[in-house]
Amino acid sequence: MTERAPLSRKLSAIAESATLKVDAKAKALQAAGRPVISYAAGEPDFATPQFIVDAAAHALHDPANYRYTPAAGLPVLREAIAAKTLRDSGLEVTASQIIVTNGGKQAVYQAFQAVVNPGDEVLLPAPYWTTYPEAIALADGIPVEVFAGADQDYKVTVDQLEAARTDKTTVLVFVSPSNPTGSVYTPEETKAIGEWALAHGIWVVSDEIYQNLVYEGARAVSIVDAVPELAGQTILVNGVAKTYAMTGWRVGWMVGPADAIKLAGNLQSHLSSNVNNVAQRAALAALTGPQTEAEDMRQAFDRRRRLIVSELAKIPGVTVPNPLGAFYVYPDVTGLLGREWNGTRVDTSLELADLILDQAEVAVVPGEAFGPSGSLRLSYALGDDQLLEGVQRLQKLFGLD
Repeated sequence: MTERAPLSRKLSAIAESATLKVDAKAKALQAAGRPVISYAAGEPDFATPQFIVDAAAHALHDPANYRYTPAAGLPVLREAIAAKTLRDSGLEVTASQIIVTNGGKQAVYQAFQAVVNPGDEVLLPAPYWTTYPEAIALADGIPVEVFAGADQDYKVTVDQLEAARTDKTTVLVFVSPSNPTGSVYTPEETKAIGEWALAHGIWVVSDEIYQNLVYEGARAVSIVDAVPELAGQTILVNGVAKTYAMTGWRVGWMVGPADAIKLAGNLQSHLSSNVNNVAQRAALAALTGPQTEAEDMRQAFDRRRRLIVSELAKIPGVTVPNPLGAFYVYPDVTGLLGREWNGTRVDTSLELADLILDQAEVAVVPGEAFGPSGSLRLSYALGDDQLLEGVQRLQKLFGLD
């Protein structure tokens, strides 16, 4: 009998999401009765605000939502997204320059599909969100990591980008605030990077999903606000998941030049068609309704941020840059490596994360998921009591009485 034809080589090369993998393992242990505290998932622990849920409930009773709607999104939602883009990113666009997607991940995927050709090099500042290199590879691009460590607050410089640029460089990934580090580029840093990309004709895929979650007076200036001329070669990615505690609703979007959005729209028309209409109506309520609860959540994240940073910094061998955005802290743990802890030697942050889960019943994501070894990502989007208890377990494990 003839042997079966092989599976897709392209998909076989794609790794499972490391953050979702760690979170799933933590949840499985919790279901088995172990008191695991998980810092793994980038997901607010708050309920979606009730007025948003009410808008969805109302939409359930409108027969118009039972039918196909435009693949690019409900016109009224795209208008609301255009208003938000002008308000928060300083870019005036029309609804025709917007596609509503099934979460931010689909927007990221489609952005690379629209602007990357086989063999193109995509500059990827590291540490990076685990999905970016896989989405680049799916577009037949080549991710080129540009690493910035804790000493740089995890922010790359123009000099580093220029050193990595070749004649095959066509795209730059720009993320501020950052997942996994929480770092926020200053307006001056953003402008310098934008001007560099403009000068070299490089596309920018800018992920702004955390732009409203900033602290200590910081502002996540959009790269198209800092350099308006860059709008013709920039795709913005955003969504309601993080700001409004709507991760499960799966509503994101992409904004960009008409020609790039046209290509992405053609792809979506075959890939998924329209996003769930009820979820779109919920997203519309989120963007146009009162922002009081979103601000309350931001303030709660800020309180938790200050707590986890101060407590982690007490552990000898741990360096904790102060994150000014998102809801992650990304401590440098190289001071804990190359040593034995309770009889177990750890040489990498991957081994350290395994040790922490096994001996402290705390789930964290190792730096290898986001670039080089030597760091851990902890999300502080979890309840205050668990947040403190988890860090105290780490303090005890690493000898802090």
